[in-house]
Amino acid sequence: MSAAGVVASTSPSLPVAAAPALHRVGAPVTWSQALNPARMVAQIVRDRSLIWQFAQRDIAARHRGSWLGILWVLLHPLVMLAVYTFVFAIIWEARWSETGAGGAAGPLTGTLAEKATFAITLFCGLVVYEVFSVSVSNAPTLVVHNPNYVKKVIFPLEVLPLAQVLAALVLSAVGIGVLLVANLALRHTVSATIWAVPLVLVPLVLLAGGLTMLASALGVFLRDLRVIVTVLVQILFFMTPILYPAEKLAKLPAWLQSLLSFNPLAPIFESARATLVFGAMPDFAGLAYAAAVGCVAFVIGYAVFTKAKRGFADVL
Repeated sequence: MSAAGVVASTSPSLPVAAAPALHRVGAPVTWSQALNPARMVAQIVRDRSLIWQFAQRDIAARHRGSWLGILWVLLHPLVMLAVYTFVFAIIWEARWSETGAGGAAGPLTGTLAEKATFAITLFCGLVVYEVFSVSVSNAPTLVVHNPNYVKKVIFPLEVLPLAQVLAALVLSAVGIGVLLVANLALRHTVSATIWAVPLVLVPLVLLAGGLTMLASALGVFLRDLRVIVTVLVQILFFMTPILYPAEKLAKLPAWLQSLLSFNPLAPIFESARATLVFGAMPDFAGLAYAAAVGCVAFVIGYAVFTKAKRGFADVL
């Protein structure tokens, strides 16, 4: 029986009157039902335990069989941090002004402390972007690589993309912990606005969750989608102020500035640096815009996935 089938089997001892209360996994839904946020939230709450179990499985499976195992969770971002710091801070001698982040006024001087600030600020962007990039990049093959959950068992397939986002968030939290330790060790400071970090991550999770569900549903029918998504994620990485502060965008032509101003990731990363590194308040207006876009993306992604999953078994 496919995952799109209906849980209709009943025990002989089950009263007939209780049968209508059985939960129907993969039952047909209309677009109005699929786009209903209340229905979406109810399903996520109902499947929260299953989502967490699959997130744990995803984390354990990423480095299973490797010599260093879970240590790669720390080593991978640290290696990327070393590479980017060497290229940008040492070779290109890039500098980071704290003014835009609400830190000390004026640019930093060319000292060892400045290079440490640049490294930590860059590391912040890389760690936070992992939540988005890992989830969305792997989404097009997520259902394709789990055909057993589609064909052989009755399973709420929405769990797969949501668990992937949750796993990426947990791994990113490890990197954020390393970031806080590095900030204390190298800059001798602890951000006073760490409490606002969840406000920064909520819009990011909404965007990542919505796009992951959308890409995982379409990826079953469009096998070239993974290449397209990978390229778009890389382009978005460089178009978002991660390797550079947002004020650098002022050097671009006016039409390009206007286009990039709609990027919902920009205020997220500016606010992440402000709250995690510089102890400044986040951009609440920008985060509200990012959250609104994220909510729309999440509802649309959920609706498309819910409608498309009934055809997964026919394609796989």
